[in-house]
Amino acid sequence: MFGLSLLVSGLAWWLGLYLLARDPRKPLLWWAGAGMIGYSVAVVAPHPVVIGVPALAWTGAILVLARPELIRWWLVALPAFFAASFFAPWVVLLPLATVTVLAIRKRAYFSLVGVMFGLSAGAFLLGLLPDAITLPSLGIDVVAFGVLVAVTDAVEEGEAIRADMLRSLVISGFTAVLFGSQVVLFGGPELLVFTTVAAAIAVQVLANPLASVADRLAVPAVAAQRAELREAAESLPRRRPLITEDEVEFARLTRKALSHYGDLGKLVASPLIALTDDGSPLDRAAQLKSMLLASIQRLKPSEGDFGTSDEWRYYNAVYFYYVKGIRPYSVRTKREDLDAEDRRALQWFVTQVPERTLHNWQNAAARLVAADLLAGVGSA
Repeated sequence: MFGLSLLVSGLAWWLGLYLLARDPRKPLLWWAGAGMIGYSVAVVAPHPVVIGVPALAWTGAILVLARPELIRWWLVALPAFFAASFFAPWVVLLPLATVTVLAIRKRAYFSLVGVMFGLSAGAFLLGLLPDAITLPSLGIDVVAFGVLVAVTDAVEEGEAIRADMLRSLVISGFTAVLFGSQVVLFGGPELLVFTTVAAAIAVQVLANPLASVADRLAVPAVAAQRAELREAAESLPRRRPLITEDEVEFARLTRKALSHYGDLGKLVASPLIALTDDGSPLDRAAQLKSMLLASIQRLKPSEGDFGTSDEWRYYNAVYFYYVKGIRPYSVRTKREDLDAEDRRALQWFVTQVPERTLHNWQNAAARLVAADLLAGVGSA
């Protein structure tokens, strides 16, 4: 039982950290990662309240996928359900069951995993089956859910996932065995084995964030350059082949590349890198960035430097947002380096352009940029 618990706990811990490390800015990965980590802790300390944490976290993850407009209400209700779980642990299954039903039409496969987890968690919380049966069953559901989340995120990013996940799993498994086996061989307590394995996995999965922190403290002058190089190296296994015959998919990949315009490390993983000449990964990413800028510039009307008429909207939507980095709706972004043209654009966005409208314009502009890139491919 100890060996099985260690395996399941370590796998869930790795998968949770892997999801968080993919992109800590994404709510889906945060919710799913928290659920994985919560389950890993529950294997070590199988208390009903602890086992409820994955159910609460995955309720949020499924909501992000199926009904993102409801996530703010879940944030309000979450503390109440968590507090209630101290008195009635089964109560955490109610919101999970509700969002599973809501997700049936949009994300049927996540609904299936939600049902599987709900049944296993219910059997554990109600004491219907021995822990030796329910915990491994929950582990299967955990892995299935985590892999589905990772694959979903990779598809949305236009990235490959198998090689990247396998690489991370192999290195994490090696480090876990290397350090955990020493504690076992010398007769250390079981809790120390769990914590040693968890620490070994965390150091591997979070190597890049930890290195970034160390760089900012030790070598701040080159911290940004080192982070960019690490990001590029990590992105290489995520690159997938480019298929130019599917215009809809090509436009989606172009939209994603535009969103990563200022991040060469992210552009390294873009399938659009296949449009560039041979060279080092960062050189090709820089070339792709130049190609995107050239296509954006071709959207600009011929008269003047800035305008707000209909013919300017697509150019403004992508140029000022992605190239100039203006975020008109972000309360956290304060720019002091804006020139007169940028300030005019910012004022126009804030006062005249609703956020949803800007999003629609960016989608339309991305299709035009994609068509321009495809035209360049066809004429090459």
